[in-house]
Amino acid sequence: MKTSSRLILIATTCCRSIASGIQAQTARQLGLRIGVLEPGTLNAITDVQGVRVGHHTLIKGDSVRTGVTVILPHEGNLFQEKVPAAVFVGNGFGKLAGSTQVMELGNLETPIALTNTLSVPVAMQALVAYTLKQPGNEDVQSVNALVGETNDGWLNDIRGMHLQAAHVQQAIAAAHTGSPEQGNVGAGAGTVCFNFKGGIGTASRKLPATLGGYTVGVLVQSNFGGVLQVDGVPVGEIWKQFSFSNHLQNRVDGSCMIVVATDAPLDSRNLERLAKRAFLGLAKTGGIASNGSGDYSIAFSTFKENRVLHQAKIPVQSMQVLGNDAVSPLFMAAIEATEEAILNSLFMAQSVTGFKGHKIAAIPLDKLKALLIDNKKIPPTK
Repeated sequence: MKTSSRLILIATTCCRSIASGIQAQTARQLGLRIGVLEPGTLNAITDVQGVRVGHHTLIKGDSVRTGVTVILPHEGNLFQEKVPAAVFVGNGFGKLAGSTQVMELGNLETPIALTNTLSVPVAMQALVAYTLKQPGNEDVQSVNALVGETNDGWLNDIRGMHLQAAHVQQAIAAAHTGSPEQGNVGAGAGTVCFNFKGGIGTASRKLPATLGGYTVGVLVQSNFGGVLQVDGVPVGEIWKQFSFSNHLQNRVDGSCMIVVATDAPLDSRNLERLAKRAFLGLAKTGGIASNGSGDYSIAFSTFKENRVLHQAKIPVQSMQVLGNDAVSPLFMAAIEATEEAILNSLFMAQSVTGFKGHKIAAIPLDKLKALLIDNKKIPPTK
């Protein structure tokens, strides 16, 4: 058995062994309907045509709980056919490597990788190597890899820097357009959110035809604190479990990465506005963007006619751009999808014991369901 295959087997086995036994469910499977817009077919970022997501989950022994998640905007050569993109910084205590070029030029030329804080350099190296090997990139001498992170050091031996470039390559190779795995996978293997197990979550919204029929998809890596709210219900307050209370350790820092994809014809200016709105979705879950929480949103458009050619044949390039007044429905879609993606990252996660015996429990869905029924957010169980 090759080393890479053995690592995958270890990750799968250990994830099962550390599960809490709580049945993971998405928000919609639980009965919640966040917002008013309808989700896409998969209710995932991959509802945006061409977008692929891949994970590599690294679980070893009793101390390694980490991984990498990659998002690819389209199936072609991304360096040669860049996509319009933007970054919004909610709180800059973090490492979104490669962000300044995205902000300066307004486009994205590599897959997006999410991992842990100390693995950002190796993920960048892997994305650069991947890009240089793409057919057509033989003469490329500069690559702007985009890598975001959250700190999973409570559950993971982060100083061991266990992630390797090969793991990132495996995540890219595994990327697909189907329903992404959620919860304790990839970059979410060791994260903590609202003092429950966090992880990877995703959701989408599909605008009606009268509003353009565009899709907005969101993927999050949740690792932050605050006072949890679920569809407006102040869960953290009711349970008396919230950051800076006497009932919890103050693990409020850690960061949240938000990736927003859309097929709407947006330029980098309006993509930045879309990225900003994603933070309203984070706020609706009770996140507070604390001092030590690096909170970033990356938005990109897959609208094919607006791809930025690396070697344009003419100096003047034209774009189709959605008017400002037509962008507001997309804003609402991003807010709703971000809120639901964060909840899915919690609801799909499982309890974990990790580094130095630290334990983080999954959110108790049975208890939560009873609370949501009491508050008339979901119908009573028959």
